[in-house]
Amino acid sequence: MLNKIKELTSEINAFTAETLEQVEQFRIKHLSKKGTIALLFEDFKNVSVEQKKEIGKALNELKTAALNKINTLKEQLCDSDKGKSGLDLTLPGDPMHLGTRHPLAIVRNEILSIFDKLGFTISEGPEIEDDWHNFSALNFPEEHPARDMQDTFFIEKHPDIVLHTHTSSVQVRDMETHALPIRLVTPGRVFRNEAISARAHCIFHQIEALYIDENVSFADLKQTLTYFAKELFGSDTQIRLRPSYFPFTEPSAEMDVSCTLCHGQGCNVCKGTGWLEILGCGMVDPNVLELNGIDKDKYTGFALGMGIERITMLKYGIKDLRLFFENDIRFLEQFSAAI
Repeated sequence: MLNKIKELTSEINAFTAETLEQVEQFRIKHLSKKGTIALLFEDFKNVSVEQKKEIGKALNELKTAALNKINTLKEQLCDSDKGKSGLDLTLPGDPMHLGTRHPLAIVRNEILSIFDKLGFTISEGPEIEDDWHNFSALNFPEEHPARDMQDTFFIEKHPDIVLHTHTSSVQVRDMETHALPIRLVTPGRVFRNEAISARAHCIFHQIEALYIDENVSFADLKQTLTYFAKELFGSDTQIRLRPSYFPFTEPSAEMDVSCTLCHGQGCNVCKGTGWLEILGCGMVDPNVLELNGIDKDKYTGFALGMGIERITMLKYGIKDLRLFFENDIRFLEQFSAAI
């Protein structure tokens, strides 16, 4: 067996190759399961005890020599093939298909950027809330009919724990912990038990803003809204405020903007009125200030809130709200230019 090992060692050391295919054939011949070295290892069990140490050492050295030869030849051939692939390296590379931002994320970031210019700080909070932060601290007493305005998802085992129905609950936490004055904007997902349709969903996104300080007036609110609308929809945009009702603001108003499609002339989207409703707002109710430990005789404030889906639908002419949640690539790719 020693003579056979010496012969194979000489053959392996003398082997050369011009292609990787020849190297692979060499590997199969000597190192495969039925190769020459594997057969020698099978015969090793028949070697006498006196020769096992010497032959075992020789077999291992033979296998190592074969492996080293293969690795060396592969490296040499790969190095020699570099630059000989026939590729024109001056040609442009294959294009990389970049992802796009979701339209809701685009509009969300745009809105937050506008409020950042006005000095508002972003604040976020939990999506699972207790009754106090979601309702009671916002002037929603128990059995108050205003609670019927929002169909709530309650946690079954904890009837006082809910999926928050508005990001106003975050503002309550801010009023509890932040030093005055407060100037905060709160984005987030909210949940309401509504049937899913082209214009409604049980999950949607809101952005609310809260400003509390001394001598804050409705005029400050109107000026903030005017600036916001012109920044978001264009410098020609007009706004109007209509009286409304919210439990946590008094007085309260709905804000409309001049239709971005017909520029106030009347169309199917604005139903011929020339106006589109985009948000609710008002002066913070003194009861809310008092419930949250703020001196209502010294401080006043305003709050406003909007649904990101509705503004995105108006901004991009989207007619079905469900498209935002279906993750259809054909739909999402339309907004690559808006990033």
